[in-house]
Amino acid sequence: MDCIFCKIVSGEIPSVKVYEDDRVLAFMDINPLNHGHLLIIPKAHAATIDEITEADFLAVMSATHKLAAAVKKALSPDGMNLLQLNGKAANQLVPHLHVHIVPRWSGDGLTVSQWEIVAGDMEKIKGVAEKIQSEMGNSK
Repeated sequence: MDCIFCKIVSGEIPSVKVYEDDRVLAFMDINPLNHGHLLIIPKAHAATIDEITEADFLAVMSATHKLAAAVKKALSPDGMNLLQLNGKAANQLVPHLHVHIVPRWSGDGLTVSQWEIVAGDMEKIKGVAEKIQSEMGNSK
């Protein structure tokens, strides 16, 4: 497999490790958006959220929770962004599921997106919610 993150997991490519357990590896991003930017990945390859097992995803989220708390204590940021992108349209650059923790400080100049808040059509919103609920077998 020609996955850079799988090569980091196997030790073929070096990384600055921050955390590791049986399912998860976390390491510093070598192209950081800000001081303290790190990545959390499952050790098992899964390109996106629809490919990862629930157990591996829960392990990644648990590690993200622990690491976010450690980043807050270690670096005292004013806030942080937690990002998880799926697919090229969502700007995912490495096809191996990963979560970014990006510490933020007031006035750091970073922006998250160009999203503009626009009121939605509540009937369309309700219709989409019903479609999602039906796919989950949930009739709330």
